Amino acid sequence: MRSNRVKTGFEKAPHRSLFKAMGYIDEELDRPLIGIVNAKSEIIPGHIHLDTIAKAAKEGVRMAGGTPIEIPCIGVCDGIAMGHMGMKYSLPTRELIADSIEAMAIAHGFDGLVLIPNCDKIVPGMLMAAARLNIPAIVVSGGPMLAGKLGGQDVDLSTVFEAVGAVKAGKMTEEEMRELEDKACPSCGSCSGMYTANSMNCLTEALGMALPGNGTIPAVYAARVRLAKETGITIMELVEKDVKPRDIMGEDAFKNALTVDMALGCSTNSVLHLPAIANEVGISIDLDIVNEISEKTPNLCRLSPAGPHHVEDLYMAGGVQAVMKELSKANLIDIDRETVTGKTIGENIKRAEILNEEVIRSISNPYSKTGGIRVLRGNLAPDGAVVKQSAVAQEMLVHRGPARVFNSEEEAFESILNGNIKKGDVVIIRYEGPKGGPGMKEMLSPTSAIAGMGLDKDVALLTDGRFSGATRGASIGHVSPEAMEGGPIAVVEDGDIISIDIPAGRLDVELSDGEIERRLKTWKMPEPKIKEGYLARYASMVTSAGAGAVLKK
Repeated sequence: MRSNRVKTGFEKAPHRSLFKAMGYIDEELDRPLIGIVNAKSEIIPGHIHLDTIAKAAKEGVRMAGGTPIEIPCIGVCDGIAMGHMGMKYSLPTRELIADSIEAMAIAHGFDGLVLIPNCDKIVPGMLMAAARLNIPAIVVSGGPMLAGKLGGQDVDLSTVFEAVGAVKAGKMTEEEMRELEDKACPSCGSCSGMYTANSMNCLTEALGMALPGNGTIPAVYAARVRLAKETGITIMELVEKDVKPRDIMGEDAFKNALTVDMALGCSTNSVLHLPAIANEVGISIDLDIVNEISEKTPNLCRLSPAGPHHVEDLYMAGGVQAVMKELSKANLIDIDRETVTGKTIGENIKRAEILNEEVIRSISNPYSKTGGIRVLRGNLAPDGAVVKQSAVAQEMLVHRGPARVFNSEEEAFESILNGNIKKGDVVIIRYEGPKGGPGMKEMLSPTSAIAGMGLDKDVALLTDGRFSGATRGASIGHVSPEAMEGGPIAVVEDGDIISIDIPAGRLDVELSDGEIERRLKTWKMPEPKIKEGYLARYASMVTSAGAGAVLKK
């Protein structure tokens, strides 16, 4: 056992003494030690209940003959951090999470890990740690929030963000917004649409690193507790057989995840996180692979913000396993990949079926013939940009308009709320990339304001930052190279004509190569926004969004 280095032999008597100081007995120390990495906190609605999930997972470990040892994990709530200084810290915490799990697992000699995340950066951070450590590991998340109900309609967090713009435009009263905020998030869990948290939890199933149901069983359902117990039992089987993350997360597993990503219409942030996880395995995922998979993968689901359905509806319709079963009919999924269940993808999906063909369309009747995410290239984004095309209005798939340039999210948001953005404009927010932000903030506030003011079918927004999974409209993120690295986005001026052609994968500014080169020669890098602390160190080490915004090795 890996844990023998902290508990076995006469020379480890001092170590055993410290275990006994915590109440452990010899019988417990004779068993495999399983780290229960619990991201529970009282600041994230997706994590407020994770003590219940951890308790169930620990019960499963004990039933299967192991000794569970709970350790903590940090997490930022992207919604609460949105639109202010706090959002700069969200993406960088992904690296902190991976590093801290590595430190805790190696320092204490765990034989295996049960990883309990739920939201945004915590899921990929934990998977990065699992890949790096390469000891038996399995994920069980806290599950999605239920959708809210108001006036007979489903509502959610993105509805509230869009309400801010609606109030400013005089389309909603503040009293109506207050009623909405009281009802939009009715339970614990990761916010109810196909936002980043739920995207990553669903893709963890596709990667084979979680039991079926992990991505979709609602947080408040008893089935979620049962899943956690089964996860605790399963980690003991993985430890016994020494099945490790790199045995499961091979190149085809990531292709499976990208394929499911396209079918579900996941958050654009998945294009940041999957390459980062793959990087820990030693696999390279570039943006061209994303487009290749998107080109041949039909979009089968339109979940909020792209459509009216929520993750609870996906669960009732058959879940991720039913989506993979449908994709397998067109040989789009590698069904021979091993998973943490001890079975292959094909064996896992054998009994899966679609129970609601409006929520999960059949392969012969997709919402669109191509996937939910599209990578764009052009003279404005030589290294690529990303858009959730399934959430873009038909009339905005091709757009041409004048640039309105802002050097921060705050400047853009204020201008939008003050009514300064007109139909046809292309809002550009720069110096918000991994280095420039630093931290690559999500831009849900400005995109939601545009949607709430009724301009989402008339105005495009592009940035070297990124968007929340709750974003809809022609919102193009991850523009690379970013402005802080001297990318072409740094020299766009107000009034320059921006040309967007999402079906063709193009993003251009209508300037000659010579004019772009002339402007870049006179461009000077601005002073860093942050000069000390963790963010300054992060900015000095982080790579571009096109490479997953991972830290340089």
